[in-house]
Formats: sequence, structure tokens, C-alpha cells
Amino acid sequence: MTHLEKARELRARTDIHFNCCQSVLVPFAREMGLTEDQAYALGDNFGAGMRCGSTCGALSGALMVLGMTHYPPEEADSFRRKFLEDHGEIHCAALLKAAHEAGIPRKEHCDGLVLDTVEALG
Repeated sequence: MTHLEKARELRARTDIHFNCCQSVLVPFAREMGLTEDQAYALGDNFGAGMRCGSTCGALSGALMVLGMTHYPPEEADSFRRKFLEDHGEIHCAALLKAAHEAGIPRKEHCDGLVLDTVEALG
């Protein structure tokens, strides 16, 4: 199963909620030297923009993946800038507000951010 397929599977589950950060971390657990349960626990408090509308959980998860897989800080900075360029914002509350104003349902919006982020990570 590819990383993207795993992320799609997680976002489709209804028996358990995987927040955006967890949905990015869990597909890359093996590469980070973690079990899926450990990746799930690591991302637990990074959903909903660190539980306060701050940095998007998908972006937070991506930066964790880059750190744990030994990408240089410059590449992480480049990833963050590209996320901002692609989505116009990095903060969860602002991203959700823009989606709401565009008539995009929250789940659809967040699923899209997660899948875009996982795809960008490779």
C-alpha cells in the first residue's frame, strides 16, 4: 500500500478519527522508525491546529516526517513555503474559514489538505 493509499484509508474510517496530523504521520511510521500506534499517539495533540487553530495539522505532521527522516532544515523550510504558496495560509483556523467561505465542507477540505501533503512528501 502506498503512503497516499494509506492516508485515504485512514481518512475514510468511521470507527476512529484520525486528525490531519495523524493522517500524515501514520502512513510514514515505518520510515520514521515508529509503529503506527506510536505515530498515532505522537500526532494526537496536533489536530485542529495544535488544538487552538494554529499551524495546520497536516503541515505539522509533514514537518515531523521530514525531521524524523533526516531532511535538512532548508528542505523543511522549502516544504513549508510551498504549502503556504499552494494553500494561501498555514493556520488551521484561517484555512477552515477560507474553505467555509468557499462552501467547501470541513471534512472534504481537511481530507484534501492531508492527501496533498502526503502526496508532496512522496
